[in-house]
Amino acid sequence: MIYWKDILIDTVSDAIRMLPFLFIAFLLIEGLERFSGDKMERLLRRLRKAGPLIGAALGLVPQCGFSVMAANLYAGGILSAGTLIAVFLSTSDEAILIMLANPGREKSILALLAVKFVIGVIGGYFVDFFLARFIAVKKESGVLCTDCGCEEETGILKPALKHTLKTFCYLFIVILILNAAVGFFGIDKVESAFLGNSFFQPVLSGLVGLIPNCGASVILTSLYLNKILSFGAVISGLSAGSGVGFLALFRVNKNTKENLKLLLCMYMIAVISGIICDIIVSIAG
Repeated sequence: MIYWKDILIDTVSDAIRMLPFLFIAFLLIEGLERFSGDKMERLLRRLRKAGPLIGAALGLVPQCGFSVMAANLYAGGILSAGTLIAVFLSTSDEAILIMLANPGREKSILALLAVKFVIGVIGGYFVDFFLARFIAVKKESGVLCTDCGCEEETGILKPALKHTLKTFCYLFIVILILNAAVGFFGIDKVESAFLGNSFFQPVLSGLVGLIPNCGASVILTSLYLNKILSFGAVISGLSAGSGVGFLALFRVNKNTKENLKLLLCMYMIAVISGIICDIIVSIAG
């Protein structure tokens, strides 16, 4: 039986958490678009060199708000592709909070955070140095849109609010559909259909991680805590999961081909990292 009231409450909760991050990101973009000068441009170029490092650190914060912010800043030409990937790879959504609710998991939490940070940094710099030219489309810094009428507005508050509300509505509808799907099919069926005890757990858990919903991180973490998933598999799934970051990216970045390349790139890095982790654990054990 589907409890629509609970689904609606969960959806509102998931979407509301994104609002401050969305607004801050759009406010920053609007400010840069209208007031940035040569000094700001030089500062952004310098920060880009440390982008993946900073992005991976911010992504460790246990929620997906930074992934939403990163998506908007990338679409606005402020972040590099590698920084975006670093944030997405290190984001774990609800995983850390779930582990904190289980006493005696301190070592697991530290291991997860350390590995995710390393994956985010290495993956981000790898994308910037070797793949960005094939994936990313060059963007003008601070310019998020050219045909929405924002250039006709005075000030930055109203355009930022306008973009925030549009993106919020989009995320709310998609999250509602996803929550309803999980409620209809049930978590047990989702778990058995995608995971089981397959040898290819990192590949399969990576696919689960791509589901743009906090439920994916809940499922993956629960399976790991119940010793159904290996460490490499949970790393793969949580690295592939960026909360609703990719939903935001598809909303604000109109180049669908570019978005799909970024998604595939992140998934491949996550799966390869998970497989390597399982090999290391197997050798060490």
